[in-house]
Amino acid sequence: MATKMHRITLVIAAVGALVGIPMLNGMALAGNKHIDEAVEHARGAASHGKEGHADACVQHAEEAFKHAQGAGVKNPHLDEGVKHLKEAVQHGKAGHADACKDHAEGGATHLAEVK
Repeated sequence: MATKMHRITLVIAAVGALVGIPMLNGMALAGNKHIDEAVEHARGAASHGKEGHADACVQHAEEAFKHAQGAGVKNPHLDEGVKHLKEAVQHGKAGHADACKDHAEGGATHLAEVK
């Protein structure tokens, strides 16, 4: 009888682990969605900056900034990435596509480290 109870307990624990672990991993991935979007937009900003399109660089940098702020994570790389994105926006609005590109690249590099 004790062996049967022991088996039932093991089966319940195994099923719980098989169901619970993927759910927890999914939660962790959902938390990084904003970071992923921020990195993608920061890279897009850098790409437009390379082409000399300051206005498009600003649009992507602003979108990256919004996603980075929405991440809800405490991380020094996130803080640095946000600083770079702010600089990218300022330079892009001033028509400095190259500086916008540089800061967008810096932001993307730091944000990619948040993961």
